[in-house]
Amino acid sequence: SSRHSAGNGLSSRRAALFSAADRRSLRLLAAALAVFLTALQVRTAGALQIQQAFASPSRTNNFVVDAVSRRVYLAAVNNLYQLNATLAKEVETHTGPVLDNPLCHAPQLPQATCEHQKTLTDNHNKLLALDRAQGVLLACGSVFQGFCELRAMEDASRLAVKFPQDGATVFPSMLNIAANHENASTVGLVFRSHGGAARLLVAATYTGMGSDYFPKNHSKEDLRFENTPEIAIRSLDTADLARLFTYDINPSEDNVFKIKQEVKQKNKLSFVRAFVHKSYSYIAINNDANAGVKESQPNSILARICLDTDAPRRSAESRKLTESYIQMGLQCGSSGNIYNRLLSIYPADISSGGAAGAEPHLFGVFAQAGGRAAVCAFRVLEVEERIRQGRRNCSSGPNSDVQVLDSVIQGSGAECEHKGAIKLQEEQLNCGAAHLQHPLALRRPLRARPIYEAPGLTSIAVDNVHNHTVVFLGTSRGRLRKLSLLADLSVANQWSLKLAANEPVHHIMTFDPSDHNYLYLMTTHHLLQVQVSACRECSSCSECVSAGDAYCGWCTLEGRCSVQKDCSSRTVGRSWISTGDGVQQCPSMTITPSEISKKQPETHNVQSSSCILLEDTETLLNFQPRICLVCYMLCRMICLCLDHVTISVAIRVNNVSVVSGNFTIYECERTGQIHFKTACSVLMRSCACVAACVSPVHPQTALPDPDRVTAVLQTSGRASEDRCVMCVCVCAVEVYSCGVGDSDCSQCWGRQAQGHMCVWCENSCQQQEQCHAITTHCPDPHIQKVEPLSGPLTGGTLLTVQGRNLGHSAAQLNVSIGRVPCSVLPQYYTVSLRLVCETGAPWEEMSNHVTVSVAGNAVGISKDIFSFVVRARLLEFMPQQGPLAGGTRLTIQGQFLDAGSTVNVKINQTQNCTIFIGGRSISVTGYGFDLVQSVRMEVSGVGQTSCSCVSSTLIVCQSPAANQSQQATAHFYLNEVLYRGEDASPSGRGPDEDEEPHADAFHFDYVEDPQFYTANKEKLIKHHPGEPLILIINKGPSELDLTLQEYSVTIGSDLCDITFHNEQLFHCTINRSLSASTGELPVTVRVGHFQKVIAMVQMGGGSELAIIVSIVVCCVLLLLCTVALVVYCTKSRRAERYWQKTLLQMEEMESQIRDEIRKGFAELQTDMTDLTKELSRTQGIPFLEYKQFVTRTFFPKMCSDYERRLVQPLYENDPLGPRALSETHPLLQDWQSSNSVRPNLEEGITLFSTLLNNKHFLVTFVHALEQQKDFAVRDRCNLASLLTIALHGKLEYYTSIMKDLLVDLIDASASKNPKLMLRRTESVVEKMLTNWMSICMYSYLKETVGEPFFLLLCAIKQQINKGSTDAITGKARYTLNEEWLLRENIEAKPQNINVSFQGFGMDSVSVRVMNTDTIGQVKEKILEAFYKNLPFSQWPREEDVDLEWFPEGRSSRILQDLDDTSVMEDGRKKLNTVFHYQIPDGASLAMSMKDKRENTLGRVKDLDTDKYVHLVLPHDELTESRKSHRHSHRKKVLPEIYLTRLLSTKGTLQKFLDDLFQAILSIPPEKPPLAVKYFFDFLEEQADKRGITDPDTLHIWKTNSLPLRFWVNILKNPQFVFDIDKTDHMDACLSVIAQAFIDACSLSDLQLGKDSPTNKLLYAKEIPEYKKRVQCYYKQILEMAPLSEQEMNAHLAEESRRYRNEFNTNLAVMEVYKYAKKYRNQVVSALDSSPTARRTQLQQKFEQVIALMEDNIYECSSEA
Repeated sequence: SSRHSAGNGLSSRRAALFSAADRRSLRLLAAALAVFLTALQVRTAGALQIQQAFASPSRTNNFVVDAVSRRVYLAAVNNLYQLNATLAKEVETHTGPVLDNPLCHAPQLPQATCEHQKTLTDNHNKLLALDRAQGVLLACGSVFQGFCELRAMEDASRLAVKFPQDGATVFPSMLNIAANHENASTVGLVFRSHGGAARLLVAATYTGMGSDYFPKNHSKEDLRFENTPEIAIRSLDTADLARLFTYDINPSEDNVFKIKQEVKQKNKLSFVRAFVHKSYSYIAINNDANAGVKESQPNSILARICLDTDAPRRSAESRKLTESYIQMGLQCGSSGNIYNRLLSIYPADISSGGAAGAEPHLFGVFAQAGGRAAVCAFRVLEVEERIRQGRRNCSSGPNSDVQVLDSVIQGSGAECEHKGAIKLQEEQLNCGAAHLQHPLALRRPLRARPIYEAPGLTSIAVDNVHNHTVVFLGTSRGRLRKLSLLADLSVANQWSLKLAANEPVHHIMTFDPSDHNYLYLMTTHHLLQVQVSACRECSSCSECVSAGDAYCGWCTLEGRCSVQKDCSSRTVGRSWISTGDGVQQCPSMTITPSEISKKQPETHNVQSSSCILLEDTETLLNFQPRICLVCYMLCRMICLCLDHVTISVAIRVNNVSVVSGNFTIYECERTGQIHFKTACSVLMRSCACVAACVSPVHPQTALPDPDRVTAVLQTSGRASEDRCVMCVCVCAVEVYSCGVGDSDCSQCWGRQAQGHMCVWCENSCQQQEQCHAITTHCPDPHIQKVEPLSGPLTGGTLLTVQGRNLGHSAAQLNVSIGRVPCSVLPQYYTVSLRLVCETGAPWEEMSNHVTVSVAGNAVGISKDIFSFVVRARLLEFMPQQGPLAGGTRLTIQGQFLDAGSTVNVKINQTQNCTIFIGGRSISVTGYGFDLVQSVRMEVSGVGQTSCSCVSSTLIVCQSPAANQSQQATAHFYLNEVLYRGEDASPSGRGPDEDEEPHADAFHFDYVEDPQFYTANKEKLIKHHPGEPLILIINKGPSELDLTLQEYSVTIGSDLCDITFHNEQLFHCTINRSLSASTGELPVTVRVGHFQKVIAMVQMGGGSELAIIVSIVVCCVLLLLCTVALVVYCTKSRRAERYWQKTLLQMEEMESQIRDEIRKGFAELQTDMTDLTKELSRTQGIPFLEYKQFVTRTFFPKMCSDYERRLVQPLYENDPLGPRALSETHPLLQDWQSSNSVRPNLEEGITLFSTLLNNKHFLVTFVHALEQQKDFAVRDRCNLASLLTIALHGKLEYYTSIMKDLLVDLIDASASKNPKLMLRRTESVVEKMLTNWMSICMYSYLKETVGEPFFLLLCAIKQQINKGSTDAITGKARYTLNEEWLLRENIEAKPQNINVSFQGFGMDSVSVRVMNTDTIGQVKEKILEAFYKNLPFSQWPREEDVDLEWFPEGRSSRILQDLDDTSVMEDGRKKLNTVFHYQIPDGASLAMSMKDKRENTLGRVKDLDTDKYVHLVLPHDELTESRKSHRHSHRKKVLPEIYLTRLLSTKGTLQKFLDDLFQAILSIPPEKPPLAVKYFFDFLEEQADKRGITDPDTLHIWKTNSLPLRFWVNILKNPQFVFDIDKTDHMDACLSVIAQAFIDACSLSDLQLGKDSPTNKLLYAKEIPEYKKRVQCYYKQILEMAPLSEQEMNAHLAEESRRYRNEFNTNLAVMEVYKYAKKYRNQVVSALDSSPTARRTQLQQKFEQVIALMEDNIYECSSEA
């Protein structure tokens, strides 16, 4: 009881004493703590640290990190570096400069020639990407139109693939990949399609003509360039080099996103980054066309494309790129404070408030005008939902939330359409579909509030660390900021790091793929590896955890603050305490009781909050529930001089204190009694063994994880003020594990020096007791690296050797270089891993490997060779002198300057520098320049130069030379620190303050070099020695504003004094004798670095005679000149008047041409949707019946009566049509009923029909007729068509005949030139093939191709009617054919009229006409409006109707093309037009049928052009009539300027033409073209039988048999398919389209030039893409399942059955008999020479037919 009360009293005294003494200190501490907490939000670089750095001499462009090898590939201007994980250079290769011109194609294009001069051009890297699967590095540069290379990842200096291959076909689209300008953007990524093929998605800014990047003053020939598409997916499969970098997945338009040329100025896309999330690619874009228009509106765009990286889709058709493309705006900020330009974007999965787990977000840095920037975060789930909702809205019709991008060439080109009640599938909502409108753009941007705002932000990277979001931000002022965000994305803490040279940070930053504790970032000239945390600066657990750095945590068993990866015991529970765990989780110790008497034995219970840390030490320590350590103190205090002793208790693991505490032992009897006179030395001796810890420990016990655990108890006592006693009681336990760590043999044996009983056993380090087979000899040393690799002959080089098994003690090692020893330095030795030795002196040059031997028996030899070289040799240094103050940089040249481990250059104890020479003097004014030691000016994109401080207020710099006119920005480095304005003054504020910086950049304009020439531009100036010389030098126009001091003129080596100067000229005078008296001296003008010789001064003397002769000659010449001057003045006045007149005419013509070109360009902007809105899809398609289609196809040139006699009589049409009257012909009647016909005629026809069904007879019959010279091509075609109709009921038999005849034709062609087969229709079988294709393809033509073909025809007609059309010549404003182009500027305006048709039964119809239309043209448009739902054959003709106008207030009048009011023009009568009659807009007209047709003018187009005119004369006869007053207003212009109208028409019709070609060259899965597959397989089989392996031959055969034989015939003759009116103008347009189809099917490359016809030039750009479609179509046909004979015969039999009784086959047999009769003898002879015919008696049967039918044939009056 007494002891306890005394103890409590002591504690009370201590508490009272502490409170009284330290109250003031506590107040000060509290105040300091408050200040600290206030400043906690902004910290210094304690949490960031630059780990490695690499400096690039040239400006950096891109970098990429390999996740496996950890190599870093850095691309800079003209250089490519391969760096290792420590950013040490492994490989360097040069990529530029190269000879190039932006107006020239890449030299890799074999056929490319360039007339422009090429200059040395820097190569700026635009794209750098890795494809580890193929082991290639993709590097794209700005030269050669954006050419890309594939380099080896192992050695970036070596090309992995040579592209293009020698002799390979190369197109510009395969070479023009990246943007070809320094400041144009390019982004890309490599991905794998679902088939595993490598693909490259690349997005590049448009740099073609019309953009700000295209060179000025270009020629028209620059139009030939194929511009790089904005977005494209290209092949990257190195196994298929022929298709490398091509759009090979589908035809090219399926894989590109290309903006229309006319709207590119509204879509100036600048790409920021492309990245992959799931199976989508996101592309971040800025539309620079919107920059500066509305600062409150965002111009940042996020686009998404589906990559098809997953399993193949259900549909076999590949998806277009534009089908899945969708974009939306990104808005950072609101309420007028919008950051509208995206600078950097980074995707990351973070844990935000309320989310169950990590959720994907997009973090972006956005900027405002003026430099302010902000960080915003967008949820990816919201992006995906917005995309799905946008497609739902667009499928429901026009919507205010989504629009279709009609500016894209490959898009659907219309507004959103209602798709009915169909439900879109998930895949369609995410990635679109062909039947849905595309590409799409969401009108409402995705909005987010700024989570952080600061000036000058440039880049961002985000990491999720232990459910904490950490954001890294780079700035334009060379800072790296680190932000720690809370769950609601608000900023909790931030740190900052100053980077090298204050250079701006590139917008792309990336983490080390294998360790997110390191961040790679790039500045203007540096690549940095930054450690994102510096945990070791925290020394305690509470300090570490409370620092707020999510990367750092307290490693309990190691007693240090570290990242989790560096904590070796991190796998043990609660061994690593993170920031989120809180300070309360830090280890702590509580000792109870805390105070005991020395006379009372106590058991101490040590409680720890981290008891689980010592689970594995149960064999060492006695555990009880909630008590971690029990220690029995048997010590007795015998020191009578102390009233108490404080003992510190610590638990240590591996000699590291994990947790600590203390307790007090006191003596009750002497508490408070201090013996002041007792000596401390006596007390020290008496306390030598004051305490002992007797807790037993087994010496062999081992701990699995920690190497060593130590428990330390220390005692300290309180004595008198002049006496000091310390008694210590230590209880230590060491526990180790031999298997810990990645050790080798030498490291294991080396542990014995530490007293550890470890041995090397079975390739691992184990305890000695556990090993039964100890390995005493370690493997030979393995040397991995040696540096340096050279040293001086005198030795002394410190050689560092790194490797494995380099011994376990320095005494064992022996190192040598050949025979030269190298002394090992023990202080630098690391067991097994590293040694440093000092080389000896060989005294002669030598090279050898480094040899390391261990204990004399294990030897390792390095792969590297060390060389002894002579001492560094100094050859030259510049400059030779410098100021006493120092600072001069010395450039030293010599040999072996890098030899040795250290390089030390001294000149009177000073360092070195480099000096450069500049150009034009630039004066920089300011103040405080006397404090500057060095000044350097760097001009962006040009170069850098040094400057000199003239005074404290003036700096003079020399401008570097540039290779072209440009605007540049200059930065100044004062004492190698970038000048950033006045805010850099020493104000005591940090460098990272968020204030607007002052001007830190100065703008320069580089202009053309100045021009100088003498007064009369003479090149030779004569001068007599001794006389003064005065030169007048004129200056050309220049923007330099040069001052007098900047000029210098020399004549030879003599300086000329400038005595007069103004803006146009200056005088140069020399009053002294020149240094040379003879010869020629150059006159040189110098301005800065610019110098030019403008003339030569010829020196020489003369005699008096020469002077006299010169005077006489001059007098004579003066007289002659006077006479000539009088004559000249008289004529010049006359010529000047004529010239002024001519000049006015030229100016007038130039103005007119300019107006015409401007109008033509405006027409090119016509929206393609205008025509779609005008077309009416409600009308039915007027298909002809099958029999009409067949007869028109079989007999295209015969009269219609002959066509109709081969078919059954037609029934009368609906009487609504005025011309719908059936026509009759005698041959269509029942000829057998005639009395003049003998009864055996029918028997003869039947017998002949039987012979025609005999294959041998029919083949022999055809060959016999073809051998006759008078059997013309027309007869052959007619016979083939007659046979087709006669055998139409047995198409399978007809097919077998055709195949037999084709085999004979192939045999005949194979011996000559097989490629010419089927090119023309010169034989019976070729026409039979045409007919067979027509029959088999009719259903496909009607069901698949008919609709797009008819729409194209309607579109052509509508487009022609949109402009003026000459009624006589047929020429129109809008056409595809140059010959039918109206090459006049006819002012025409559209207007609407209301027309009623008497007796038609319809209300009045509004008809759109042109005021230049003739009355006949108006009638045709009115008839089309009324009869558009009827076939054309039922329409009345315009000459059958009258048109009557009812003007207000006047009587009605009949409108006619010619009447009494017609006017005369150029001696011709002009046709009346709407404008002639002054018919107003909205006028009412009535149309009625004429009672009878009047025999008037007939058709207008048949009028005599010498008597009548409509819009233009048929020939250029305006020259003769120009003198007349009437035509003085007509202005003749160059007709070629109207060719732009061809492009306008082509652009409007392009979609319809593409749809038609797509329908022709596609295979519908529900009804594939069986006949095409069957016939193509037949051709393949015949080629195999004859050994024809050339793929071009088969391609030509297929093309000649289907596209050219059938489709071209249909394209040129739509009247074969539809009941329409094919005008001559429409026929001309279809000829151009058919020619484009022919070129698409051809294998030969088009050799086009400026003289090529326009019908080939018009579609020259689309032909390569159409060719790919054709080849893909042939490939799809080849891949179809083979068709058997039975299946084909069944199909043909079905076709025969479907059209049974459609044709009069008996009449066809009779027509065939006519040829048999005509060539009777030849047929009989052929049958007689055939053994098979003789055996089957075919000759006798043929004679029997002749006998039955002779003289009994109905003679047809019409000719076949």
